[in-house]
Amino acid sequence: MVGVRMIQLPVHDQSGNATGEVYSFDETEIASEVNAQLLHAALVMYDANQRLGTVKSKSRAEVSGSSKKLFKQKGTGNARAGNKRTPVRRGGGHCFAKRPKDWRKAMPRKARQAATRMAILGKLKAGTVVVLNDLKLESPKTKKVASLLTKLGLAGKSAILTIASHDDVVWKSCRNIDRLGLSTATDLNAGILLKSSVMIATKGALDVIRSKAAS
Repeated sequence: MVGVRMIQLPVHDQSGNATGEVYSFDETEIASEVNAQLLHAALVMYDANQRLGTVKSKSRAEVSGSSKKLFKQKGTGNARAGNKRTPVRRGGGHCFAKRPKDWRKAMPRKARQAATRMAILGKLKAGTVVVLNDLKLESPKTKKVASLLTKLGLAGKSAILTIASHDDVVWKSCRNIDRLGLSTATDLNAGILLKSSVMIATKGALDVIRSKAAS
C-alpha cells in the first residue's frame, strides 16, 4: 500500500530471550516526520525547567551597618569614603546582587506531544527500541532487571524502560540501576527520550503510545 511504512520489531521475553514474535505497525501511527527544530526547542525547555534559580545575595541596602558617612569628606588625610555598606568595602553589599529567578520555559501542549512522538519515531528509525512481551515481577528484584539488561546487551548504557502503567514492584526493581530510567507510556517526554541511548518498551506501552497518537 502506497504511503505505508511498516516498522517490525522483534519481541523479547522478560528474560531477554527472543520469542520469535514480531511487533509491527505503520510508523505514521506515531508521527509523520521528525522535526529537529521542534525536538531542540523541547529539549531546551526541559533542561531549563530543571534549573532551580534559587540564588540570593545581599545588596548594599540589605547588609548590616549604618548608612552614615564614615568620616567627613576632607581634612582627615584619608581617601574619601561613603558608608560601610558600599560594595567596595569588605562586608559591603553586592552592587548587582543575585535574586531568585524562574528559568522555566513553556511550549504549547500539542507541540510537546508532537515532540514526544517525534522522539519515539526517531528512536524507532535509528533501531534503538527494544520490545518486551511484558514485564511482571512478583517481588522487587533488582537482579532480574539487571540480568535482563545484560542479556539484551544494554548493561551500562543509558536507557529508558517504558511500561503501560505504574507498577510499584518494577519501579523498586529499577531504581538502583545506574543509567536506567523508568516511565509509564503516558509520562514519556522528548527530554527523557533524547537523553537516553535506548528505549525499552513493553508491547502494552507501545499500544498506549499508538492509541494516544491516534486520538
